[in-house]
Amino acid sequence: MRPDGQRQSFVASVSNALRGIFAACRLERNFPFDCAFSCVPIVLGFAFHISLSEWLAIIVCIGMVLGFELINTALETVVDLASPDMNELAGRAKDCAAGACFIASLCALVVGVILFAPRILSLMGLW
Repeated sequence: MRPDGQRQSFVASVSNALRGIFAACRLERNFPFDCAFSCVPIVLGFAFHISLSEWLAIIVCIGMVLGFELINTALETVVDLASPDMNELAGRAKDCAAGACFIASLCALVVGVILFAPRILSLMGLW
């Protein structure tokens, strides 16, 4: 919502969201790595001709990890704005947000291993 209480247009909302994503790509250390690593299961998915339900799992995992990373970035920014000095509670909030990203990433990794490890091992003649 704008400062005057009026709702912004859909186009303005999308523009703001894209500006936030591009800012995270430019300014955050982990977000570009997350984006790059999200290409791995996409390439593997095409290489192994995974099923529709497997594609859905991959897409949800990628969205979950990138979404959590953006939320973490937003929370860290707000905490830094509200508490520029070292503060135990501010640190705890930032650590918890980072922990949420870590858990999302671990879950995505587990899904990737479950989906692709048997195929890769079979390709290598080990399964």
